[in-house]
Amino acid sequence: MYKKVSTVINGQEFSIETGKLAKQASGAAWVTHGESVVLVTAVADYSIREGIDFIPLTVDYQEFGYAAGRIPGNFFRREMGRPSERETLTSRLIDRPVRPNIPKGWGYETQVIANVYSVDKVNDPDVMALTGASAALCLSEVPFNGPIAGVRVGRVEGQFILNPTAEQRAQSDLDLIVAGSRDAVVMVEGGAALVDEDSVLEAIWFAHAGLQPLIDIQLELVAACGKEKRAFKPPVKDEELLAKVRAACAAGMREVLSTRPKLERYGKVRELKAQVIAELGEAATGKEGLIKDMIDHLEAEAMREMILHTGQRVDGRDLVTVRPITCEVGVLPRTHGSALFTRGETQSLVTCTLGTSGDEQRIETVIQGDIFRRFMLHYNFPPFSVNEAKRLGGPGRREIGHGALARRAVGRALPSKEAFPYSIRVVSDIMESNGSSSMATVCGGSLALMDAGVPVKAAVAGVAMGLIMEGDKVAVLTDILGDEDHLGDMDFKVAGTTEGIAAVQMDIKIAGISKEIMARALAQAKDGRLHILGEMAKAITGPRGQISDFAPRITTLKIPVEKIKDLIGPGGKTIRGLQMETGAKIDVSDDGTVHVAAVEGAGGAQAIKMIRDLTQEVEEGAVYEGKVVRIMDFGAFVELMPGRDGLVHISELDHMRVRSVTDVLKEGDVIKVKVLGVDDRGKVRLSRKALLPPPSPEEMAQRQAEDAARGDDPPRGDFRRDDRRDDRRGGPGRGDRDRRPPRR
Repeated sequence: MYKKVSTVINGQEFSIETGKLAKQASGAAWVTHGESVVLVTAVADYSIREGIDFIPLTVDYQEFGYAAGRIPGNFFRREMGRPSERETLTSRLIDRPVRPNIPKGWGYETQVIANVYSVDKVNDPDVMALTGASAALCLSEVPFNGPIAGVRVGRVEGQFILNPTAEQRAQSDLDLIVAGSRDAVVMVEGGAALVDEDSVLEAIWFAHAGLQPLIDIQLELVAACGKEKRAFKPPVKDEELLAKVRAACAAGMREVLSTRPKLERYGKVRELKAQVIAELGEAATGKEGLIKDMIDHLEAEAMREMILHTGQRVDGRDLVTVRPITCEVGVLPRTHGSALFTRGETQSLVTCTLGTSGDEQRIETVIQGDIFRRFMLHYNFPPFSVNEAKRLGGPGRREIGHGALARRAVGRALPSKEAFPYSIRVVSDIMESNGSSSMATVCGGSLALMDAGVPVKAAVAGVAMGLIMEGDKVAVLTDILGDEDHLGDMDFKVAGTTEGIAAVQMDIKIAGISKEIMARALAQAKDGRLHILGEMAKAITGPRGQISDFAPRITTLKIPVEKIKDLIGPGGKTIRGLQMETGAKIDVSDDGTVHVAAVEGAGGAQAIKMIRDLTQEVEEGAVYEGKVVRIMDFGAFVELMPGRDGLVHISELDHMRVRSVTDVLKEGDVIKVKVLGVDDRGKVRLSRKALLPPPSPEEMAQRQAEDAARGDDPPRGDFRRDDRRDDRRGGPGRGDRDRRPPRR
């Protein structure tokens, strides 16, 4: 059955259709906003996956070049290979609010695919895909506690805007994506230009109110076309076995909860599992995995109860205290900047590397075309950081997501490219982890930037907030541990400076949270962030006065646009030659801006001089030092600058008459010359004579006597008839009248 429903967002129709395309999918939603179009499908397998303790959900978001009228530069890499960073991040964006709304125990492989088929470069398809995923699941046979919807909110000149256009986003001081249900917010993702907590909270709830029409149209669509949900029975608990396990591990669980170091506590849990299995004897036979899962459940239950009823956490802290922090900078001797940030049992080693504009990351996108990223931040999570042995490979979705979050936070404090013309790469290697490693990356990244001498606007810190909720009992946790993230109901990361928020990311595992709880979490996060910034200031209070001796020094020049071709040369020959000769790296922009980068000062200075010589205009009356590159009968050609020379006529070599150019000059000589003029064809007339002192009468008389003794003609004017003839015709012999055939 075909059905279309619609509403209006930011002055444009937002519609969802079903029953026309992808009719064999369990659920399909054709989502249109303006001229952007996304198809989202949902399909679930019919065979259950036994023995898993997670929901087997896969979300894939794909953008195709043709959606924006583009042919990818590398088709097989771009559309048939690994997903782009944006595709990966958007896949995570959809997964995070969808997954908690699929019932626990659902063991059927489920796949949600969002394909972008049209992009108008005004309406971003990412939030469209989020709402489309909810619609597809609601329409399908998959049990789903929806609908939910996603919107983007911006703020321009103090006014909030729902799903702002690309132009409005460019003017906005915040960019948040909010997913919500009818009653609560379920996910937040985005950044802000150091906006205060109250404004962020207001923006989130503005978005929640704005997404309600998207909930309404989904309910209308499902009422007309929704399929009957597949019969699903959650796994039945073995209450008898659970009671035995609870009794057997009661004493051991108290010991587990009193063990504060993470690895020691994990060791106690392993011992407890072995002890309980042994104690149960035959009752445990064939149920060892189930018993271990039960003990994990009881541990989480005990930790949550301890937090809610005593206000004490497993590591001994209260609800608001941040773990002990140590900060070091300059820990690596040859990097441009480095820092070691440790918070409790989470530690990040961060480096900063400075490069030129030629080192910018080129990213091929469907919506924006090719973009160049000046600031790069990469997050690595090696298995040894959590005492695991795993195969090494490229970054996964989690690593890409954490890196993007940290980049968004730290990037808000960077200087403009005009003020600091460097490409910047920050790499965070997690040395150990017990929760909130992404926020450790933010803190360590900020320290490394300051250590590298990057003139950041302010230090940036981040903290992860948690939540434990049981009925009317609520505990908001500052700086959560890994266990608290796993057993808790919320992971709310907040990063910023003393002035305000730079980035937020919130995920929940429950139906939603209220505005009051979110306000409380933001307030605690601010207190925690200010404390962390104070600890960071003990290591370094601001950017170093200069960049590292091992970093390139960049000098910025401006040359005439018409001279760019002279600097580049045919096929890049000239600029490559300059770089090879000087060891400097030279980047040229279309507006004539030239960046010269060199670690060695002498090489940079040489490159700058050569560029100026190559691109400057020859000025009449100016004096240059040049090399004699060619000698002719009528004069000498002198190279004033690379690729530009001029003629010193024989009459301009000396005040005295010169019989032969070679009597005065030879090739390779370096002489000073004065520019007499530049004709309309660009030919330069030079003089050596103009820079020489005039001869005395005695010297003149002596020279005339010497010429007479040799039989030379007496001196004549500077421009003799035969010389003028040679100059006009390109030199002796060319066009010689004696060689003309006789007239008939």
